[in-house]
Amino acid sequence: MHFLHTADIHLGKTYRTSTNEFERYEDFFRVLGRIVTDAIAEQVDFVLIAGDLFHTGQILPRTFARTIETLQPLKDAGIPCIAVEGNHDWIHRRDSISWMEALSQMGYINLLRPARTEDGGYRFDPFDPETGSGGHIEIKGINIYGLGYIGTQAGNHVARICEAVTTDNNLLLFHVGVWTYSPVEIGNMQPDEALPLAERFSYVALGHGHKPYVITTPEGRPYALNPGAPERVNFGEEKYDKGYFLVSVTDGTYHHEFRPTTPRPMLVVTANLDGSENAEQALDTFRNQITEQVCHLSDERRPLLEVRLTGRVAFHPFELGRERLRLALDEICSPLHLEIKNHLSLVTRSGTGEDIKRSLAEIERDVLGELISANSGYKERKDELVSLALAIRDQVLKGDIEGEELLGLLSREP
Repeated sequence: MHFLHTADIHLGKTYRTSTNEFERYEDFFRVLGRIVTDAIAEQVDFVLIAGDLFHTGQILPRTFARTIETLQPLKDAGIPCIAVEGNHDWIHRRDSISWMEALSQMGYINLLRPARTEDGGYRFDPFDPETGSGGHIEIKGINIYGLGYIGTQAGNHVARICEAVTTDNNLLLFHVGVWTYSPVEIGNMQPDEALPLAERFSYVALGHGHKPYVITTPEGRPYALNPGAPERVNFGEEKYDKGYFLVSVTDGTYHHEFRPTTPRPMLVVTANLDGSENAEQALDTFRNQITEQVCHLSDERRPLLEVRLTGRVAFHPFELGRERLRLALDEICSPLHLEIKNHLSLVTRSGTGEDIKRSLAEIERDVLGELISANSGYKERKDELVSLALAIRDQVLKGDIEGEELLGLLSREP
């Protein structure tokens, strides 16, 4: 018996403000296609997807069509794909069927979701292929239970999960992180809260955090594993290993092997422009420092690049605009997507001869504050509206936000 365990695919992710939107969009389908190909080549008994197949619950129809196209070879090979919902998959309008439910009803995945009892417990009903629903499925003697994302109180549910399982040879598919291992800040449980799962389940297939890790019992037995995301989803993941687990089961013992994938190169670089007297001098320094930091790239694919500007300069930071920096970077490495973090400080002289340092963030807040305060009706809420404007600006520049999310920011309670 052997199976493939992956998670956090994030299909549909792209940068909507970028001219290279489609190329980045395809990255996530390419990596899923590679995983499907590997699963067929290894003739696995099943594939596990531990949540966040999609980047958002409200996907585009073309994303659904591409998902079907990518999973079709797995279905044709007769390899079951068992999945649970992650926090990104969840559709908040429960009067509508989710895309995950649709995939399950069409037979491309077996979506596991438990029922709840009147006293707050769990009930893992057998999976029904006719309806595409259920909480438990048995494949070649292994009982697979599924539980999607249940939020920050996941640790409090462990006892009820274990109580609901009465079979042997159990595997749990669970979209949750474990503190000290998971890099995410929400949706985690403590290691001591997770440990009782080891008594009921031989293998706990985790998702949620995009960094791979393996958790062992005090005796040293691996029991909970998170493969991380196979593609780099966000900046901050540039140094994480990327891949999935290929797991074999022999006489009830699980042996895992981490299989690496080939994500698009992602770099976070810093340009220290301290002491620059003018924008031209700063731009020359910028070119030299960035070239030195990206010269080691051997991947022919255009990188995802985050640039951080630091230092005290004698010119207004606005002079070193995004377009000017982008043109310089196009000559150096032609990034597929660019994010600029401008932490430059403007140094001026006061009447007493003392240096006054003002960051770009401070200047932006002051300018926005003056514009908002010009309308007396907004003056009392100046700080709140400035923060809201900057939050919207940051999300739009990242190109990673849906229209509904922007409307949610704009429609916050006063």
